[in-house]
Amino acid sequence: MENKLFIARVCTLAGKIMLKCGAETYRVEDTMNRIASAYGLRNAQSFVTPTGINFSTGFADPSNTIRVSGRTTDLQKIAEVNSISRKIDEGDLDAVEAFRLLKAIEKAELAFPEWMQIVAAALLSGCFTIMFNGTWIDFLPACIAGGIGYAVVLTIASMIEVRLIADFFGSFVIALLAVVFIKTGLGAEMDKIIIGAVMPLVPGLLITNAVRDLMAGHLLSGMSKGVEALLTAFAIGSGVAIVLAFL
Repeated sequence: MENKLFIARVCTLAGKIMLKCGAETYRVEDTMNRIASAYGLRNAQSFVTPTGINFSTGFADPSNTIRVSGRTTDLQKIAEVNSISRKIDEGDLDAVEAFRLLKAIEKAELAFPEWMQIVAAALLSGCFTIMFNGTWIDFLPACIAGGIGYAVVLTIASMIEVRLIADFFGSFVIALLAVVFIKTGLGAEMDKIIIGAVMPLVPGLLITNAVRDLMAGHLLSGMSKGVEALLTAFAIGSGVAIVLAFL
């Protein structure tokens, strides 16, 4: 029984890391089931939602429940957990060593520093403006608006757990800066500046995961992620709309 319980800890830890880092629900369940099967648990059961994990080592065994909150996007951690899962499946890692490696991944700070994220968001904003048939005159204003808007999102998200509020104020600042650039003659097309600058805020991964979960038959997770993506898009659009409404 102790061996089963420890294997359950390994499986749930792997699932928790993947779910917190933005993995699809079906991928989390598949990884947990593969790890359990590799360690000899043929009837392991897993049920994952965007906010929690329920795992049992067998049909009649007690279940382990973990609540997951504060989800983010960290594809590197997902890749590393997948790598550990493959090694377990090949028989190269025992449960103790796998648990140690997973703990190290959980504690690791692999995300890029905030200043680098802001710079990347700024450059991305300018490139999207050009991609959406904007002019090169709007490239720099879009970079500035996108970078400042993303910095606002990071700042508010660090103080408030509700990401929708951060996205609202980020898009509000972006639209406000776009208006300023147009009024001062530093920009040519306000719509192109706004569209390009808000692209780093768009929940692209969330939308993709929602569609993939729905296609895999995980209706609960797919619908909840789809609603979350819709609310995020609504928050972004509302921030822009309020500014434009007062023009």
